[in-house]
Order: sequence, then C-alpha cells, then structure tokens
Amino acid sequence: MRVNIYYGGRGLIDDPTLFTIDKISQVLDELRVNVERYNLYEDKSGISVLPKTLKEADGVILAASIEWLGIGGYLQQFLDACWLYGDKESIQHIYMLPVVMATTYGEREAQTTLIKAWELLGGVPCEGVCAYVDNHVEFETNPDYNLMIEKCAENFYRTISKKMVAFPSSSYQVKKTVLRSNTLSLTPQESEQLSAYVSNDHYVKKQKEDIEELANLFKEMLDGDENPDRYISELKSHFVPMDDMQAVFQIDLTDENRSLVIEVDNDHLNCYFGSVQNPDVTAKTKSAVFNDILAGTKPFQNAFMSGELSAQGNFKVLRNFDTVFRFE
Repeated sequence: MRVNIYYGGRGLIDDPTLFTIDKISQVLDELRVNVERYNLYEDKSGISVLPKTLKEADGVILAASIEWLGIGGYLQQFLDACWLYGDKESIQHIYMLPVVMATTYGEREAQTTLIKAWELLGGVPCEGVCAYVDNHVEFETNPDYNLMIEKCAENFYRTISKKMVAFPSSSYQVKKTVLRSNTLSLTPQESEQLSAYVSNDHYVKKQKEDIEELANLFKEMLDGDENPDRYISELKSHFVPMDDMQAVFQIDLTDENRSLVIEVDNDHLNCYFGSVQNPDVTAKTKSAVFNDILAGTKPFQNAFMSGELSAQGNFKVLRNFDTVFRFE
C-alpha cells in the first residue's frame, strides 16, 4: 500500500499541520504502509508535474495550513495541476484524507474545499483531521488529540485496505455533464508530458519568445499586405497645388510606431516615411483615423476638432491641409 502526502504549508517549525502529518506517517509506517511526502513549498516550479506521482498511490493526504484565508496557493496550484494534467482514471480509485489545521478562522471551509475538489476530480474523500490550534505546544502534548489523530490514521488505513465504497456524490454528475477538464483530447501520457513542459521555466520562456517572434512576423506580413506606400499614393493622387503654399507636415502614426512626412512646395509634393526637424505641423493619430481621412469620410480639421488627432505647430498651415488634399 502506498500513501502520498502533499503538504501545502510554508514549513514553519510551529505549524501544527507538520506535527499532525508526522503523527499520521508514524502510524502508517507501523502498519507497513509506504509513505511518500511532498513539501510543495520546496519545489514551486515542479508542482505541475506532481500529478504523475498519483499513479502508484492508493491514498493521498492533502495537508493545508490555514494562516489567514483558504488552503493557500501551493495546494491550490497542485489541485489545479491535477485537474489539468492528472490521470482521472487513476484518481477515481484513490482515497483522500484531508488534514486542515488553522491558526486563524476558516478550517471547516478549507476542509470542505479539499473534499469538493477531490470529488470533482473523481476521487473518494474520507473523514479527516480538522482543528483550530491556538497554542501548538498544548495541542501537540495533549494525549487526547494524539489519540484522535492515531485513530484517524488507522481508519484511513482500513478504508484503503477494504476498498470501502462511498455513497455517490452529485459532484460526479456536475463534472460529467457541466465541467470540462481539458479543451484538448489528450491521453494521460500526453497530459503528463504537457505538465512537464509547463514546469520547465526555460521551455516556457523559449515558447513565449517564439510566439512573440511569430506574432511580429505575421504583423509585418499584414503590414506588408496593407502596402505602406498606399498612404503616399493616396496623398499624391488627391494633391491640389496651392500658390504660395510651403509647408511640412509630420504625421505620427502612433500604433505603427512610424511617421509620415509630407512636404508641400507650391505645386511640388514629396512624401516619405521618416522624421524631419522642425516641421510646420506635427500631428499624432492612429492609422485607422488617418485611413478615414484618406478615404474622405473624416476631414483633417474635423479629426483635430474631435480629439482623434492631436497637433501642434502652425494652425494656419494645419487648416490648409484639407485645401491641398481633397479626398471627397
């Protein structure tokens, strides 16, 4: 018989949960049970691969230390990993003993959380140890409390040995009809491999870099499909020369991180992407707004008045933009 203990506390010396699981381990050892303990705080990045350790277990002990609210992040992360990567076929045959020791309020709610979680995973919860501890020394030296813990461990051993049947729970029906543990159809072996990848920080970092590189590549491809020269061709095709008009516009396209320079010299027009020193008008807007201007649905002046385009410089020159470029 094999029992795994998953301790979700911080490993503090005065944590009554440690005393309780040590006492339970001692009883199980005497009953010739192979006990393996996993301190979740010791290997935070490896929690995602721990569900594979359930495959050989006949029973598990989920040990939570309530220091302020709930079962804590480590144990919650382990249960999340069981939901995402655990072999549900194996879990449904595993008995779970909850151990919840609180130094503040909330031990009953935490025990209920562990029981509900294990039922949703398909496993079989058993009656556990749940207590509020004000003074850990008095608790550990109390013979009655020690006897109760020993009896709980013995009952857990009997439950596993006799393969006792539990009454059906509505949680199983909820899991079967409503909840979905995985959007992908993965075998237990594939889920186990995926959990190993998730726990590998270097692999995850590399994947994020690859995704970002692909995203930038596709963005460049999409930008290329839009043909950035279209801005220049639209301006040139709708240019109406104006006598004694000499002006330089710089349009900063904020979402594209580039600027379009428009130089007007009487009947001569020069447009290019770049920057220029001391333009007559510097405007900032998004490419969607500038596209509306080029399409004739929104005059340059209207975009400025509505606040969709901000500008600084010579406002007389700014007003002439709609005169030298007519997109109606």
